[in-house]
Amino acid sequence: MTTDDVGRVPIRHQGEPDEVRRRIADLGSSAILAFDGAQHVAQLQFRRYEPGVRSPRGLHDPLYWADFGDQAPRLPEPTLAVFCYHVGQLDDTDARDPRYQGRGLGIRLLDALLAWARREGFAAVVAKAVSPERAVMAFMGAQRAAVYESRGFAAAATWVDSELRVLVEERRLVAAGHDLDEAARVACCVLRLPGR
Repeated sequence: MTTDDVGRVPIRHQGEPDEVRRRIADLGSSAILAFDGAQHVAQLQFRRYEPGVRSPRGLHDPLYWADFGDQAPRLPEPTLAVFCYHVGQLDDTDARDPRYQGRGLGIRLLDALLAWARREGFAAVVAKAVSPERAVMAFMGAQRAAVYESRGFAAAATWVDSELRVLVEERRLVAAGHDLDEAARVACCVLRLPGR
């Protein structure tokens, strides 16, 4: 995503246009985009990693993806933090077109992000993974740890996110009797890029 994409593709979940432009000026991009012809269908957002980031509204704020709390690892500069996957996003609403989900678009976006990060000389990439429960992954717009591990990431820490646990239970994102702690387990996954 470049500044030319601001106003052309959905950015509501990335922040205000000026904020997105500042991140693009800082990093050279703020998201990896996917299109079906001319139609925007997905994006994977990212930002510069800052270990002290705290989300002001918990998991209801984009900064949730960079908030590792006391589990925030020390990483070399510059490091990217993976944010949300918006697969099936055709416009600037919360609606998602299911035709684009479950087809590997999120994984292809991650692969494109990692290739871009290597080309741009980043030292590492950090991501917050969620449980492998499909409903949790879809609701959160995230990947499971196994996807990151298959790309060379290592889990630096795992913990049960108490706010996510409440949400999983309230929204019944897993079947009755399922271990809610496991459904709300998140991981801080780190990939150190070669040559840095």
